[in-house]
Amino acid sequence: MHNLNHRISFSDEQAMLLDSATSFCRAKSSIQAVRSALQTDQGFDAAVWREMVALGWAGIAIPEVHGGSGLTLAEAATICEPMGRHLLSTPFASTQCLIQGLLAGASSAQQAAWLPALSQGAIGTVALFESDGNWQLDEIETRAVLQGDTVQLSGAKTLVCDAAVAEMMLVSVVLDGAPALVLVRASDLQAQRIQREVVIDETRRSYRVDLTGVSVPATALIRGEAARLALAAVRHAALLLATAEAAGGIAGVLDVVVDYLNLRTAFGRKIGAYQSLKHPAAEILIGLERSRSHLYHAATLLAAGEDAEIALRMAKAESGDAFVFAGDRAVQFHGGFGFTYECDAQLYLRRALWLQFSYGDAAHHRRRLADLLLPVGAT
Repeated sequence: MHNLNHRISFSDEQAMLLDSATSFCRAKSSIQAVRSALQTDQGFDAAVWREMVALGWAGIAIPEVHGGSGLTLAEAATICEPMGRHLLSTPFASTQCLIQGLLAGASSAQQAAWLPALSQGAIGTVALFESDGNWQLDEIETRAVLQGDTVQLSGAKTLVCDAAVAEMMLVSVVLDGAPALVLVRASDLQAQRIQREVVIDETRRSYRVDLTGVSVPATALIRGEAARLALAAVRHAALLLATAEAAGGIAGVLDVVVDYLNLRTAFGRKIGAYQSLKHPAAEILIGLERSRSHLYHAATLLAAGEDAEIALRMAKAESGDAFVFAGDRAVQFHGGFGFTYECDAQLYLRRALWLQFSYGDAAHHRRRLADLLLPVGAT
């Protein structure tokens, strides 16, 4: 039974994390730092990532037995929100998606082998998408064949975030006609197999990964019901963290908008005094509040171990569209300057356009919501 009660819990741990993450991101991710990172190969400051690891954020949702903090994905989302607000780019979300897949589907031996390194700051990612752009994660083209104690792979993945710096990636494959997952380590791949892609968000690093001819140990395989659970967990994590980043992004772009409306003067008045600009600014604020409400409702359900699929799809649809609206208005408000590369508003719009389509756009999720909320034959 799907939980449709809009319940929100926000723990003391989350409140403290939000305060510390907000201060951290404000200090480490100024617009100047964001623009500097655009010119680097890896797209983020390795020293900042090490500081995040030292704070325990990498292992925040990893059980204590594996070296983590033993908290939940809700706390990870709380950290991700101010990262979105300040456009801080790190492999945090990619690594958390991998971790959630392992927690949901990996065996005890696999978790013991892989999670401690991740809790200590090893970078991970997930490779789930292919050239057809299918958002249904169980419809897979990449193939795997089990030969003795090895798994032979064929195919390629696209839109693999942080692949060039990841020490391990969770790859979806078809094995014996059914979805499965394999953990591929960086040592299993040659550098030429990873090719950078051009994407709308220049703060992101996305790659195509050629897997044809790659072989991994059979111990790296997750199959059967465990693979289904792992794929669902990765999708849930990706949707929650994308929503958190979008909600933070809306707050960040609202800061840019308000600062400019109170700075620019036209016809002897601050342009923020004109209703034609006040009303869209108010709509941005409303979109922020709606997005945060959906975000923490979904986080509450996930933390409680309840069915959160409906809440997550609602949250992703709402936040994705609201962030794009905010970014678009910010560019428009800045007039001719807003369309230039020097305007900071375009950085937020690029991030919004990336997140809008990450793991499914609003139309995709609303179509799935129709099936979940109004199943065929229901009265």
